Amino acid sequence: MRRFIQLIYKSDEAELVTLKKRVDIATAVILFLVAVLVARLWYLQIHNGAKYQHLSENNRIRVQKIVAPRGDIIDRNGKIIVTNRPCFNIVWIKEDAPDPDVVIKRLAAILDVDISELLERIRESAGQPRYVPMRLREDIDWKTLVYIENHGLDLPGIRIEAVPIRDYLYGNFASHVIGYPGQISKKELESKKSDEYQGGDQIGKMGLEKIFEKNLRGEQGKRYVEVDVHGFEQKQLQNQEPLPGNDLQLTLDLDLQLAAEKALAGKAGAIVTMDVNSGAILTLASSPPLQLNQFLGGISVKNWKKHLDDPLHPLLNKAIQGQYPPGSTYKIVTALAGLGEKAISPQSISYCTGSMTLYRRRYGCWKRRGHGAIDLNRALAESCDVYFYQVGQKVGVNKLAQYAGSLGLGKKTGITLEHEKSGLTPTKLWKKKNRNESWQEGETMSVSIGQGFNLATPLQICNMTATIANGGTRYRPMLIKAILDPEGKIIEQFEPIIDGKALGTKKSLALIRKGLVDAVNSKHGTGGRAKLEGITVAGKTGTSQVVRLAQYRSVPEDQVPYKYRDHAWFTCFAPAEKPEIAIAVLMEHSGHGGSAAAPLAKQVLEQYFNIKPDASE
Repeated sequence: MRRFIQLIYKSDEAELVTLKKRVDIATAVILFLVAVLVARLWYLQIHNGAKYQHLSENNRIRVQKIVAPRGDIIDRNGKIIVTNRPCFNIVWIKEDAPDPDVVIKRLAAILDVDISELLERIRESAGQPRYVPMRLREDIDWKTLVYIENHGLDLPGIRIEAVPIRDYLYGNFASHVIGYPGQISKKELESKKSDEYQGGDQIGKMGLEKIFEKNLRGEQGKRYVEVDVHGFEQKQLQNQEPLPGNDLQLTLDLDLQLAAEKALAGKAGAIVTMDVNSGAILTLASSPPLQLNQFLGGISVKNWKKHLDDPLHPLLNKAIQGQYPPGSTYKIVTALAGLGEKAISPQSISYCTGSMTLYRRRYGCWKRRGHGAIDLNRALAESCDVYFYQVGQKVGVNKLAQYAGSLGLGKKTGITLEHEKSGLTPTKLWKKKNRNESWQEGETMSVSIGQGFNLATPLQICNMTATIANGGTRYRPMLIKAILDPEGKIIEQFEPIIDGKALGTKKSLALIRKGLVDAVNSKHGTGGRAKLEGITVAGKTGTSQVVRLAQYRSVPEDQVPYKYRDHAWFTCFAPAEKPEIAIAVLMEHSGHGGSAAAPLAKQVLEQYFNIKPDASE
């Protein structure tokens, strides 16, 4: 019995030891966990207390952006061209919409748009927090605004947002130059390295609005709103007001640009006017203009297709992107090259019978009966083709290209605009590289009168004319005069830049200017329709031949299909005695420069010199 009791005691003692060990381990684990918890509480509440308090405040306080007004765009004299006006947009807050599919369908019906347009906007804003307003439609009309406000209960999550939007005080004034802002795309948003932009923000899409986006945009303000645990707004706390963007002062002259656009109304073409002594652009008109208001709220598919299908190509800035054979305006280059290379002198006489023959091929003059004996001055004034055929033969295409290049042809001018074209001044090497063919002598004949491979933009022709007018200094075309802060103080001022000098002597340039004076003012000059009373205008007409089918060669111009008609050129400067401005006019498919383009230049000159138009014309 005693032995049995001893065995039981030993067994209980062993279990007690084991139990004690287990209790000690459990106690250690509990103490460790408590220590970890205390350490974690210390880390969160004391060590990082300030940080998490800030994050907590952010969860309680929602920050909303306040759009800054874009800077104004003004003309050279300080007249406002583009400013801002209130705009009402439809925005959607996903967090407040329990049944988004139903809401979007109802909104599409109200706006009378395809639901896919709204879904595309939603896809572009994917990834944004649910409380951030998503812009679905810009610049709605008053009727739509009232309807949405009165039916807010049926459109949960839909709100009306009031923001500043561009106000074009003169309609489509200089539309290709100024451009327009629009809603930032997903691609643009991804390309921005900073957090300055969010989905739905406006950003410059084209023209100066895009190029000077950083200057015009301004600095957004902030609105602080307290929200509850579900994210719903409770009360407004404070506002940080936005800072307006800087103003952009152009070199354009408002009244002169309006006169140029009026002259181009209903036509396809361009008018460029330049200060010959600085390179400042006074007008840069392209017709038809862009319909800027159609782009502001996001252009519809229908309107975009209409622009694309328009045979007059309104999307093209013809002043800097339209490339045309320069026609007889190029004879200025040929004359300068002939004098510079001593291939001709002022007294050199050629005889024009109405054509000349090279290798059994006939090259005609525009005057079928010919000009007879003719010198340089009369050849420029009356635009004799045969005279310049002969000069081109003597000089050669490569030399012609050198002189053309010194006048700014065949290369971009460097104007502060996107997508400028360079035109084309051909050489023997160019043809070998691009066509893998040798240059033909007959091609020099075409080039010498501005046909063949030659291409130029209206801006280049204006720049060439300004260079001749001022005695040989080629300025870079300047479009921006200054950047101003919202109070009108100058931040940055732009000065003229000289890009080069014309080849040839002062005497040669003077001889050419005299021929251009006679082109407008002599009895048989081709540019007589640009003549002004009291102001001596010097100019050169040009007819840019379009590829035409043989059956239309003897058909009157007005009976030829539009796309086969010649382009009309006229370029000039005035006053001839002390030049101030140069003008280049290009009219697409309009016939002869003297009859179609010169009168338009006259209208711009009348505005510049404040001359009352002749009522009899």
